Amino acid sequence: MSVPIAKLHRLSAEDYLEMELSSPIKHEYVAGEVFAMTGTSDSHNIIAGNLYMLLREHLRGTPCRVFMSDVKLKVNTADAYFYPDLMVTCETAPDSHFREQPKLVVEVLSDSTAKYDREDKRQMYQSLLSLQEYVLVAQSCMDVRVYRRVGDDWEMTIYTDGQIIPLLSLELDVAIERIYELAWD
Repeated sequence: MSVPIAKLHRLSAEDYLEMELSSPIKHEYVAGEVFAMTGTSDSHNIIAGNLYMLLREHLRGTPCRVFMSDVKLKVNTADAYFYPDLMVTCETAPDSHFREQPKLVVEVLSDSTAKYDREDKRQMYQSLLSLQEYVLVAQSCMDVRVYRRVGDDWEMTIYTDGQIIPLLSLELDVAIERIYELAWD
């Protein structure tokens, strides 16, 4: 995440949403501050695309949908809107520019945002009562961290080379190699 563009003048959520409709670049919003989003690397894009395809195929024929980084996630408790790399939601909502009830959120880590995704953003996401799993995917090596809701707590499991990742919220097992396929060619 970069320096906020609205540091001196805080925006309301309504003004942010209106601005975002016509902005040529995406921004995230946290309690009145607006942060410009940067582009991604090839490996980031390939990893996110691999996950999208796996999740989309698995969800075929269900009421659940997987969204990529162009649909915002609203986090009421943090007065925030984010663009997660992927999210799965089964909520029935009219066509919208944001969702509020994801079961699963995935962030592919970038050097510039990894600490924020692991700490601050994770805590904000975990305030969502619908969220069952938050997945962090490294870009430079096979390292996937899955935070799972277990009762009122969260547990984190690390998956590496050769392992199968159970995404319990979707009843889907994913071989880690499928996530990283073609990412480093």
